Amino acid sequence: MKKILVACACIILFTACVENTAEYKKMKADNDSLKLQLKKSEVEMEDMLGVLNAIEDDIKSIRETEKYLDIQKDTELSGSMRQQIKDDMAIVVETLKKNKQKLAKLQEKLDASNVHSSALQKTIDRLTKDINEKAAFIVQLQNDLNHKDRQIAELSGKVEELTVDVEALRELSESQIERISDQDNALNMVYYCFGTKKELKEQQILTGGGVFSKSKALQGNFNKEYFITVDKRQVTAIPLYASKAKIRTNHPEGSYKFFRDPEGNLTLEIDNPERFWSLSKYLVIEVG
Repeated sequence: MKKILVACACIILFTACVENTAEYKKMKADNDSLKLQLKKSEVEMEDMLGVLNAIEDDIKSIRETEKYLDIQKDTELSGSMRQQIKDDMAIVVETLKKNKQKLAKLQEKLDASNVHSSALQKTIDRLTKDINEKAAFIVQLQNDLNHKDRQIAELSGKVEELTVDVEALRELSESQIERISDQDNALNMVYYCFGTKKELKEQQILTGGGVFSKSKALQGNFNKEYFITVDKRQVTAIPLYASKAKIRTNHPEGSYKFFRDPEGNLTLEIDNPERFWSLSKYLVIEVG
């Protein structure tokens, strides 16, 4: 027992002597420093993992938006929808930009820290790659959307041009139709008059005539205002209000006839207007 007590006393004395040496004090200081560094590294690791988790969440959200934008880019969109997609793209671009800056700072922090983790470095590399790919995808979507905008603008311009052309053609067509109608009406205009021999001579419609010669119609400067203007397609009968009548202008036989009403008055009936008016556009009827 005495020997054990002596041994313990020697150990305590030795330990006390060792603790008082400079070498022991340096080792203890180094150990304390390592503990502090380890604690610091643990804190830095937690901070880095927190940043990475936040970036992961942003990228997950961007991935969902990316799918939506990819689907929408090939559909027909209203002006408000197209603007909404552009706004969504702007938000995604800004989010990618901020996360890229966070990763760059995280890389700098990792390089300057005492943390040496290959898994952490791989995560940073993977996220950096994801962000770059998504940024490239958004740029392509923006280009596609701008291209569609240009196509829509070009098509709108062509539609406006076509509208102008159609309007011009419509106006031209209406003008042509009106001109053709006027020409057609002019071609179908005919003129007739009836009166006694005396009345017709007074208007210079009938001239000449005597004991040895017959009077002639429409010779010289006759009064054209005495005639009634009609469309030959619309006039097939001319009431004469007289019991006697004789056509004094040249019209084919068989294309007309006279009809007497119950009161004895005659009406000229034109059976074939085209044939009747083929030799002359003027009809003179002497009544009596």
